[in-house]
Amino acid sequence: MATKQILRAQLRSYPANGHTAFLPQVRKIVLEYCQKLPSSTNTRTFISNDLQRVAWQNPHVEFVVKQRNGHEPIARGLYVNGRDKVIPLQEFEVNGVEKKVQLLLDSSGAKIKQLKKGRIVESTTEAARGIWSGLHVDTPFKI
Repeated sequence: MATKQILRAQLRSYPANGHTAFLPQVRKIVLEYCQKLPSSTNTRTFISNDLQRVAWQNPHVEFVVKQRNGHEPIARGLYVNGRDKVIPLQEFEVNGVEKKVQLLLDSSGAKIKQLKKGRIVESTTEAARGIWSGLHVDTPFKI
């Protein structure tokens, strides 16, 4: 019996989000603020007090702080798929700024699309699941 040769390229695994691995989609978060505008006060407070803790909790993300004089504060998330999301921060308290940064961290960067009728679940593999019923087993399901 002949043995089949295994090539090195066949041993490679492809990264994908699933039950065994999680790949964060955000790669960089840029916080832009003004040193003088009063609307940037809470953003400056977040940067000086809380940003280091958030950065330690998310070592896979590059955090960049930019001073832009004369502009309103924004948080910009840059994602691995090439897209970016921008959130204005001028109306938020310090904890609101942190929530918006967390929103950028949790987001995938994908464009928001409407779910169409009939295609509620999208999957890369087809699965025959069927409907489970307690009446179709050997011993009926009892409550």
